[in-house]
Amino acid sequence: MRSTMQDTQLTIPMIFRHGARVHRDSKVLTFDGAGCSEATFAEVAERVERLAAALRRLGVGEGDPVGTFLWNNQEHLEAYFAVPALGAVLHTLNLRLFPEQLAHIVNEAGDKVVLVNTTVLPLLARVAPELRTVEHVVLVDDGAPVDDALRAQLGATVHGYEELLAAEPSGVAWPDLDERAAAAMCYTSGTTGDPKGVVYSHRSTWLHAFAYNNAAPTLPLTDRERALVVVPMFHVNAWGWPFAAWMHGADMVMPSRFLQGEPLARLLAATATTVSAGVPTIWNDVLSFLQAHPELDLSALKGLVSGGSALPPKLVEGFDELGILVLQGWGMTETSPVCAVSFPPRGAAPDDPGWRLKTGRVVPGVEIRIVGDDGSEAPWDGETTGEIEVRGPWITAAYHLDPAPEKFHDGWLRTGDIGSVDGRGFIQISDRLKDVIKSGGEWISSVELENEIMSHPDVAEASVIGVPDERWGERPLAVVVRREGSAVGAEELRAFLADRVARWWLPERWAFVDAVPKTSVGKFDKKQLRRQEASGELEVRGL
Repeated sequence: MRSTMQDTQLTIPMIFRHGARVHRDSKVLTFDGAGCSEATFAEVAERVERLAAALRRLGVGEGDPVGTFLWNNQEHLEAYFAVPALGAVLHTLNLRLFPEQLAHIVNEAGDKVVLVNTTVLPLLARVAPELRTVEHVVLVDDGAPVDDALRAQLGATVHGYEELLAAEPSGVAWPDLDERAAAAMCYTSGTTGDPKGVVYSHRSTWLHAFAYNNAAPTLPLTDRERALVVVPMFHVNAWGWPFAAWMHGADMVMPSRFLQGEPLARLLAATATTVSAGVPTIWNDVLSFLQAHPELDLSALKGLVSGGSALPPKLVEGFDELGILVLQGWGMTETSPVCAVSFPPRGAAPDDPGWRLKTGRVVPGVEIRIVGDDGSEAPWDGETTGEIEVRGPWITAAYHLDPAPEKFHDGWLRTGDIGSVDGRGFIQISDRLKDVIKSGGEWISSVELENEIMSHPDVAEASVIGVPDERWGERPLAVVVRREGSAVGAEELRAFLADRVARWWLPERWAFVDAVPKTSVGKFDKKQLRRQEASGELEVRGL
């Protein structure tokens, strides 16, 4: 017997049509540093159609990659739909990559057209001579002047974004697309070696967007919500929020380049945002500003999602004191990215911090297993640890132009995260495989040490790496940023840790810095810290 159901293709044009028609009055707000411009979904949809027609006129066809070198703004959202709906491939370029990495991924992807904000145009221009496939550069004006010399440096035909759209009629005939065709691609942040490309299908993007509201039922993206899209749109498609918000009708607030603690905190209040998502370093800055400015009205804000790295308990406590719920999410570029969200289970209070500090509960559509050093699958007992492996319809099975067999195991993606999972599907990551510290034959979790150090009131940030030790093989080095006005020292912090971690975990080596280096997506850059330690750049104090 066969099903009698229609075989409808799950594509981005399907998401686009639904949002444009059903949620036509929902809004997109873009911040310019002083106030917000507004457009309804219906108005944005018309511009999406004009952009698609313009790209087609520039020679973009099915399967052609189109690069975006843009902040979080309305124009970037328009590209999110226009490019894949044409059958082309949206390639979001990371504004924070090193020049050689940026040139590498543009050339490897084969971007034919690049859309770029004028404020970051010099970053693209400096690698322009190395770009082999770019024929057209489209300028999205966000306040920075562009002179003739800069235009000439690009080595491509230059267009103005608004002029391109104005030359096209509204309405476009979308091609019929295969749901398994490439829709978008992002590159990993390149913390180990060159960035690797992950190509998302229409089907994987549709399913990920549809599943989001099941992953975080207390912080959904429905037409009753207003979402501040803090996660950069070049980072795993802003965690899929633009597609999910458009599908379900949530207003979107776009912060553009204003991603510091003060403008984000003020934007949360001024726009009556109800939900937002970002990395812990961003929320730490926002929390510090909010604590210093209790006059800001955040009564509309239901809560925040934090991901990208472990959520420090102090951050949860700080937002709890302000009456703001924080949930932790977990995923990777390779997983679209949502795999787990720490929504407390049945029988627990929705604001129970114990559950919210777990890495997250695996979401429907994702399967997980824990694999030990011997290759055997560990039980779901919440204690036995091993490497976390995942599979599902929005999990990659290879990298662009690189099968990377070492990253996969019998059809499962090897995440590189070490952790456990309990009987209710709650994951607890203890470390990254490459970051765990092996001292005297025993494992030390750098993540747990970091969280304990950052729970000290005088510590703003802390990152822990393993460094060579003649006796023990490796020992932890704690790299600490003090809070403003603090003079806390290594002895005090070590004494503070004495009752919180095992004695043999206590670091003997400490370094105090003005800032911990970050990766292009806001995580602690431990690769850079290791280089600094090895070269003697860090002033390390022993105890």
